[in-house]
This record gives sequence, C-alpha cells and structure tokens, in this order.
Amino acid sequence: MAGSCLSFASLYGSFLRRSVTAAGLTSQTLQIDGDTTIHFWGPLSAESSKPSLVLVHGFGPAGIWQWRPQITFFAPKFNVYVPDLIFFGESFSNSSERSEVFQGTCVVKLLEKLGISRYSLIGTSYGGFVSYRIAEMWPEKVEKVVIASSAVNLRLSDNLGLMQRGKAKNMEELLLPATAAQLRTVLRLTIPRFPYMPEFLLNDFIEKLYMENRKEKSELLEGLSLGNDENVSIPPLSQDVLIIWGDQDQIFLLEKTTELLKLAGEKATLEVMKNTGHTPHLENASQFNKIVTNFLS
Repeated sequence: MAGSCLSFASLYGSFLRRSVTAAGLTSQTLQIDGDTTIHFWGPLSAESSKPSLVLVHGFGPAGIWQWRPQITFFAPKFNVYVPDLIFFGESFSNSSERSEVFQGTCVVKLLEKLGISRYSLIGTSYGGFVSYRIAEMWPEKVEKVVIASSAVNLRLSDNLGLMQRGKAKNMEELLLPATAAQLRTVLRLTIPRFPYMPEFLLNDFIEKLYMENRKEKSELLEGLSLGNDENVSIPPLSQDVLIIWGDQDQIFLLEKTTELLKLAGEKATLEVMKNTGHTPHLENASQFNKIVTNFLS
C-alpha cells in the first residue's frame, strides 16, 4: 500500500522547484488584468546589469518541467523569467480568447507589469508559436528570438501527418494524453529511443500533469490560427532569429525548416542538432545552451 502512494511525478516536481529556487528564481503569481492571473518563476527584482530572457514552454507540463537545464545555465547571466502559459500550471483566465496571440499578449502584459521593457525570447513547440507572435507584434520590446522545434509555418497537412504517425484520431490524443498508451505514443514521437516506462509511472504523470484544465487546453488547440488549412501567412521578423531543430523530430519534421528559414526574415539562421528529436533543449542541453549562448552574445 505504501508503494501505491509514492508519486514519482510529485518527487520530481519537488526536485525541479528546489533546482529553480537554487538558481535564484522564485514562484510568483500576478494578476495582469481583470480576467487573467499568471504564475511564473523569476527573480524577485531584476538586476539592471543583466539582460532579460523569457522562456516560453510548449504544450505539456508547465514551464519549469520543460526548461530546468536552461534556467540553471542562464540564470547567472540573465534575468530569467519562466511564465506558465494560460491554463497551464497555475495560470488561468476567465477570458474566452484562446489563440496563440492571446497567450503572447498575456506574456507581454506580465512583463510590462514587472517593468521589463526589453527581453529576448526562447520558445519551444507551441511556445515558439507564442514567441513568434510576440516578436511580430512588439518588435520594440524583443531583442532576439529563438524558435526551437516550432513549425510556425504549420499547415493542415502537417497535423494530419502527425496524427498518422501517432495513429491518433485527433490532436487531443497526442497533445492531451489521457491513457498510458497515449502518453507512450507521445514520448515515442517526441524523444528518439525513449526508454521503456512502466504503465504505473505513465499513469502517475498523466494524473499529476495532464488532467487539469483539459477542456480549456482543447480549446487552445482549436483556437490556434496556424495549421487550419494549407495557407501560410506569417510575416518576417525584424529581429535576429535563431531556429533550432532536432534532426529526428517526429512532431514537426525537419523538412519544415527550409521554408521557415525563408519566411522568418533576412536575419534568421538555422541550427540542426544531430540525434535529437522534438526536445533538443532537454535531450542535449549542453549543446543547446552553447548554441543559444553564441546567438545571444
């Protein structure tokens, strides 16, 4: 009976919180308007000698679950902010808006409330959609942008191809797994050669990380302005843009980078990380951090 009460997801969550706290970040909550409250990790007060860096997570667990290696690496040299996007973690809104533009607007409002007027962005997957919109709509605020594993040039056919690779009936099965089998499929597509995990561990992660705000998260998928047809209409960005991709990504295929590199603007560059999938920032954090450091310098 004692074994059944032990949650590896809870234990690992405690480890993450201790690691991020040791890096100088604190858990904070801020109401950004009458409808919306955002939870984030960041310094209690920004150091004027440091530039600011915002890490925007993808679909799945909230911010620090996706960014721990980057938080601990970049915190000594940057004021690092890790917001939980709306309906992830403890962030919530009564607004009916669900698009990635809405998510970006909320992040910008948060940073304005904190008095952060200039910053660079790193966004992964869904967080890359959000980061691209922020850079597009607020060019005066964004210095540099890292788009990691994020097909901002998404087409409907890309979503259909992903569903076929995952043998899924809809996108919710892949991005909002509700069973151990569904989560195992997501992990297989996300990380090459992902080690076997017993069903009880997968169920633990589902219970702790995927069960909250499922209706609202499903609406976020429906609210995306990307991937609804075969047309791509994203404007080029004025900032320096770094696109990072894993060569074995099965969520967004590497072939998407050829077009994205052209669409992102004249200042866009591409780095392909070998032997990594959809999460190169976790699969090979040291290489990812080195690439980003060179770009931000």
